[in-house]
Amino acid sequence: MKSSDTLRLGRVNRLKVLKQVDFGFYLDGGEKFGEILLPNGEIRSDIDVYLDDELDVFLYLDNEERLVATTKHPKAQVGDFAYLEVAWVNNFGAFLDWGLMKDLFVPFREQKMKMQKGQSYIVHIHLDEESYRIMASAKVENYLSKEMPPYYSGDEVDILIWQKTDLGFKAIVDNEFGGLLYEGQVFRDIRTGDRLKAYVQQVRPDGKIDLILQQQGQKAVSDFSEILLEHIRLNGGKTTLGDKSPAEEIYTIFGVSKKVFKKAVGDLYKRRLIDIRPDGLVLTE
Repeated sequence: MKSSDTLRLGRVNRLKVLKQVDFGFYLDGGEKFGEILLPNGEIRSDIDVYLDDELDVFLYLDNEERLVATTKHPKAQVGDFAYLEVAWVNNFGAFLDWGLMKDLFVPFREQKMKMQKGQSYIVHIHLDEESYRIMASAKVENYLSKEMPPYYSGDEVDILIWQKTDLGFKAIVDNEFGGLLYEGQVFRDIRTGDRLKAYVQQVRPDGKIDLILQQQGQKAVSDFSEILLEHIRLNGGKTTLGDKSPAEEIYTIFGVSKKVFKKAVGDLYKRRLIDIRPDGLVLTE
């Protein structure tokens, strides 16, 4: 099946260049979509276009509801969750800056609270079933998967910080599932819109995912032992960090908890690679 037979509006597609006209190029949209215009103004300056080329282009509807292509890729695509800023508002809703000339529409019915110009919000981008237009919704929970997450304890995932709660931080896991970072297990400043690596602590029976920012278990200790050893080597064979160092300082430098740090120190000491002194750690001779 040709790629043009499975075109996806609001996504990046690879299409063949058919012909050139004064105002741009026409791309092969297949029998269903026909020729799709790539206007001159939608071609990035670092791209040269030739006949029979295959281009990665984003497809969307212009202001006259015509299907057009652009080589400019937006900050997010249909099916994605993203943290986007409101560019302007009118009597119909808000319009988000997502990196294209045509801003992304959020109707009032898809806003939890009235969006304000200059403020940023977590939204889900989708195709409206009635109008077939690309739009966004701040009612994020409606677009999270209801399936049981296929994760095991210790699995690494990508997360988007969604919102602060009394328990901690809600997060969107792998652009699909809902998760939670508990307040007591967060040792760094994080904010809505941050994209981070995290680890699955557990998947609860209700399908919610408990997350942690640090890898757990012996593997985490072994991996960090090598990082700590290299840190000491690069600092002339010694460091002032030790058991008495504040957890915040350890996390700021290494991004691990004090518990992992202390276990790594013990691991290196048992392997006779370092000595533990009152003023810090030093490499053994």
